[in-house]
Amino acid sequence: MSALELPADARRRLLESLREHALVIGEVVLTSGAVAQYLIDAKRAILLRDGFSALAELVAAQAALWGASAVGGMTMGADPIACAALAGGADVKAFFVRKEAKAHGLARRIEGPVLAPGERCMLVEDVVTTGGSTIRALQALREEGHEVVGVLAICDRLAGGAEAIRAASGAPFVALTTIDEVYPQRPDR
Repeated sequence: MSALELPADARRRLLESLREHALVIGEVVLTSGAVAQYLIDAKRAILLRDGFSALAELVAAQAALWGASAVGGMTMGADPIACAALAGGADVKAFFVRKEAKAHGLARRIEGPVLAPGERCMLVEDVVTTGGSTIRALQALREEGHEVVGVLAICDRLAGGAEAIRAASGAPFVALTTIDEVYPQRPDR
């Protein structure tokens, strides 16, 4: 299943929103620690009505295709995407994975509704570069006995993350867009 098989109009609207609102040109440090000459700050696009609406349609469609019963990933990148799945009508639980379990309260690492053993989880991420955050979320889910049915990213920076995620998860990976689509004239192409 590729992003090209998802609702085409919603994908076009998401891509337009990313180009207009999420592309930041200038030197930045990525989560991986690498320095880049541009950034895709997807939240700047998906936390606006048009971007969120398009994302909701796409995430809900992918969750249905994979038969997911829960959607989420590493907080903060996954938070609005998991919420978009619910807004798009997906019959799923939304969840967020913390970097580490809280030291107080319920001391949970996976927040949201309780996930049943063997829950069919669709991992989501805003932007994938190395895949490190997604792989950490994957490990947290597996440690608690949940199945990962697939990984969905808003944008793949085409820097090896998709391959690392596929190798670690053994599950399908779908990127709704790639950096080549969002920023075709990027200097490191």
